[in-house]
Amino acid sequence: MEHLHTTICALATPPGEGGIATVRVSGPDAYGIVGKIFAPVRQGKSVADAKGYTAMLGHYLLHGAEMDECVALFFRAPHSYTGEDVIELSVHGGTAMADGLLEALITAGCAPAGPGEFTRRALENGRMSLTQAEAVMEVIAANGRQGAALAKSALDGRLAKRIGKIQTALQTLNAHLTAWVDYPEEDVPELSDAAFVGTLTEQKAALDALISGYSAGAVLRHGVDCVLLGRPNVGKSTLLNLLAGFDRAIVTPVAGTTRDIVEQAVQLGSVRLNLFDTAGVREVGADGDAIEAEGIRRSWRKLDEAGLVLAVFDAAQPLSDDDLELASRCQGRPAIAVLNKQDLAGETDVPRGTLEPYFKKIVPMCARDAVGLQALTDAVADLLGTAQLDPEAAQLCSARQLAAATRARDALAEAIAARQNGFGLDAAAVCLTDALQALFDLTGENASDATIEEVFETFCVGK
Repeated sequence: MEHLHTTICALATPPGEGGIATVRVSGPDAYGIVGKIFAPVRQGKSVADAKGYTAMLGHYLLHGAEMDECVALFFRAPHSYTGEDVIELSVHGGTAMADGLLEALITAGCAPAGPGEFTRRALENGRMSLTQAEAVMEVIAANGRQGAALAKSALDGRLAKRIGKIQTALQTLNAHLTAWVDYPEEDVPELSDAAFVGTLTEQKAALDALISGYSAGAVLRHGVDCVLLGRPNVGKSTLLNLLAGFDRAIVTPVAGTTRDIVEQAVQLGSVRLNLFDTAGVREVGADGDAIEAEGIRRSWRKLDEAGLVLAVFDAAQPLSDDDLELASRCQGRPAIAVLNKQDLAGETDVPRGTLEPYFKKIVPMCARDAVGLQALTDAVADLLGTAQLDPEAAQLCSARQLAAATRARDALAEAIAARQNGFGLDAAAVCLTDALQALFDLTGENASDATIEEVFETFCVGK
């Protein structure tokens, strides 16, 4: 932790033009360094005497010359984001003034902060857990209000508390088991199989619930890649334009208008869809249009890559061989059949019954008039699991956390199996220890330097 003895600075707002630019300073000499380059407007005021949670108006100085007007916000250790003395300096937005302020601070003795170094100091100073530190970037990157609420829940420490309850139950069980095995001469109550397996089963169920909610939580926070597929002129581009809210794709009666993939991010209810409108899939034959054939090849490739498939069919026409080929390729995938052009469909035209074996959801729609949009929104949320997810509840928010929780869950399953298969308590105790170690890795209590580096390498400078 030698780096904690340095005082660091970095731009905390996005670079470029804006109303203000804020530079954050943190470390043991924050007040001394800022005092060298900050001139208060009001006589008798000084940086050294500033109390925490107060503000001061002044100017910053670069090589002795007065530069921009500047507002300083003061935070005293340990009541700051990092747990150290922190000062945030705000100047007019734009590159010149922010760069000048950073130059002044570095000249006065600050070191440039590395990626995530402010949050890392908060972790090392006990201001937050590793799961809360990971949630910081999740809050910044969240798409949509529910995704932000999910990340904020982890930032508030709810995930750490939920994992802490599991740890406490397992540690109590482990202590009882250790005392009973290692000190037989003491009057330690014998641990019954029913109590032992019951506790393990209960905590395994808690981990199962966390693990099962991970995919839906990731969708809420980051969105999902969604491909629009269908044969030519079924209304894929019309549906894209409806979801986007403007004419993103060209729509004409001519088959094969879309030759390449058209991308557009949209918000559908609580879910962000990274939409990919593709070339109409059909059999073009060996002598067909080479450009269209390449577009179709890319369409099938997108099907394999997508986290959600919206397969569009013309409800006013019988299913073709191309429709059936698409349906068969969607089987077993997170796919929804969209029966478009319901305004033109008759009683016998809707191919719903034929499609049911291939799709988890089937939604009738008229994309041109937005009929059925809410039904599509509900179907997407239900299929991806976001409809059942409470954004206020604690959820795993990174692949690292998922891996650690899975290791803990699997270790508990092995401990249960060991007892049920007649193995001794000592064998089950080894599995229990493995589960606790995985949970300690998750919360960061015993995390290695490599794990911490892995977490912070994705952070932006200034956070």
